[in-house]
Amino acid sequence: QDKDRKMTEFWLISAPGEKTCQQTWEKLHAATTKNNNLSTNSKFNIPDLKVGTLDVLVGLSDELAKLDAFVESVVKKVAQYMADVLEDSKDKVQENLLANGGKMLTVIYLSFEIKNSFKNYSSSLDAVPFLFIFKGVNQIDNDLKARASAYNNLKGNLQNLERKNAGSLLTRSLADIVKKEDFVLDSEYLVTLLVIVPKLNYNDWVKQYETLAEMVVPRSSNVLFEDQDSYLCNVTLFRKAVDDFKHKAREYKFMVRDFQYNEEEMKADKEEMNRLSTDKKKQFGPLVRWLKVNFSEAFIAWIHVKALRVFVESVLRYGLPVNFQAMLLQPNKKTMKKLREVLYDLYKHLDSSAAAIIDATVDIPGLNLSQQEYYPYVYYKIDCNLLEFK
Repeated sequence: QDKDRKMTEFWLISAPGEKTCQQTWEKLHAATTKNNNLSTNSKFNIPDLKVGTLDVLVGLSDELAKLDAFVESVVKKVAQYMADVLEDSKDKVQENLLANGGKMLTVIYLSFEIKNSFKNYSSSLDAVPFLFIFKGVNQIDNDLKARASAYNNLKGNLQNLERKNAGSLLTRSLADIVKKEDFVLDSEYLVTLLVIVPKLNYNDWVKQYETLAEMVVPRSSNVLFEDQDSYLCNVTLFRKAVDDFKHKAREYKFMVRDFQYNEEEMKADKEEMNRLSTDKKKQFGPLVRWLKVNFSEAFIAWIHVKALRVFVESVLRYGLPVNFQAMLLQPNKKTMKKLREVLYDLYKHLDSSAAAIIDATVDIPGLNLSQQEYYPYVYYKIDCNLLEFK
């Protein structure tokens, strides 16, 4: 478990190309791995996109921040609902959250996936289809709401019926407990009552039930069922003595249950239970498959947005021509603080050049509301710990 926790956070950073971008990569890799292994690193290849004006980039930066938050929220919703649906198998959730056919937390596919799928986009940043990403993820969000609502209703109705079949003898369904032969039916004068008798008071019941009211049929009581605390007994008496019997029984803590034997109703209850249970089983498999596929889609869309953000912020920070290396770091949990220090030492010289490129009135990327921390390099966290187990 701890190992998994360590695996759930990635830092997506970029730094300007030195003589070459390869050199930037080698320098970072050496600094974070030479003495002690501070992080596992890989290059994060973002294709060159055409850059418009500074105004356009600043606008894109804001749009992307909003899109990032939205897509992340959908990714988390799908993951969390997967955990809800798998109920008792929460340990299997992570293995079901596969992005693009590989473990979510293995990162190699990320770079290749980004590289290949950018071919679908126009090569001009002005035309990056935010709408395309937003529409796709919004569709997943809406479908999730509809599917979750249908499945939750089914589950809720089934749970209500199961509760009815499992509660105390005063309230639970008796469909599986009582039989036709336990009752005197279709008699003008006689009626059979069901009485819940606490186990501690059972001897009193046996001694007294025949005398609790007039016109109780002798030896007409049997134990039909028992739970931890009580017995369910039947007793037959004349209809006109029922009120008197109920009143007297209550004094001795014998509770007469309001129940009329109705074969059709009980049969309908059983059938409903079977139908709901079958429906739930039928929907479970397709729902889990849908969640897996759409988790993958939403997760990849999320990484696309991160890639676009890195591109835009890197151009805003480091200027033109486009010359930066994006890198994906998986920090070692125990040495995160040390990793921050190493990165600061590597890139603190960028602060002055960043100030020269960006007009002071422009929001510095990294200081917007969605990202409180500021570092001299472009930095985004990809937090893959998507589940909040209660």
